[in-house]
Amino acid sequence: MLRAHAEGCTLAVRVQPGAKKTAFAGFYGENSETRVKIALQAPPVDGRANEALIAFLAEVFGLPRSAVAIQHGQTSRSKLVSLQGISIVEAQSQLQSRLQAG
Repeated sequence: MLRAHAEGCTLAVRVQPGAKKTAFAGFYGENSETRVKIALQAPPVDGRANEALIAFLAEVFGLPRSAVAIQHGQTSRSKLVSLQGISIVEAQSQLQSRLQAG
């Protein structure tokens, strides 16, 4: 799910566009293929879901939007998102607190 890299970390996600509200929706997959499932209110049209994902993750991790980028999966539901300027320990802590809060 989370992996460290030189400028921060990456997060593997599975998006569900067109949901009632934008929120974490649990996990998708198993073992090394586990991804954080995120429901997005935005539709998968004209990149709106990708923009909503970037905005949501920037808010969750307390980062500027420019520090969040989709590395792989621009047109797929499965994506790899780069989070710059946050350590894997900080990201894990933020993610855990959000997932527990529901």
